Amino acid sequence: MMSEASFAKSETEPSRVVTGIKVFKQIWREMTLGVGFWGALRPLIAAVLAAVPFLFLGHHFNRKHQKGFDLTLLQIPLALTVVLWFVLWAYSIFDAWREATRFVADIND
Repeated sequence: MMSEASFAKSETEPSRVVTGIKVFKQIWREMTLGVGFWGALRPLIAAVLAAVPFLFLGHHFNRKHQKGFDLTLLQIPLALTVVLWFVLWAYSIFDAWREATRFVADIND
């Protein structure tokens, strides 16, 4: 029969030295990889950047440079029909937000 003392056994961890550089590295890692506060802001920042007309900065922010370049080239013929250009612009805002959300979700898994 096991006594209660065997369940309450605690092992001490070896002491680790925590320096300011390690703390800064961890904070930076969490801010840039979509964990916590940055993860909530990343899709919003991507959508705001994508809202800048003609530049498709939201895609570049999400590191989808080829997609941003392709949409830049696609807007040239669509600019002749103003209505279709606005559809492309609205789509780019939505797509930048969606890609940033996927990026954050993939990192947190």
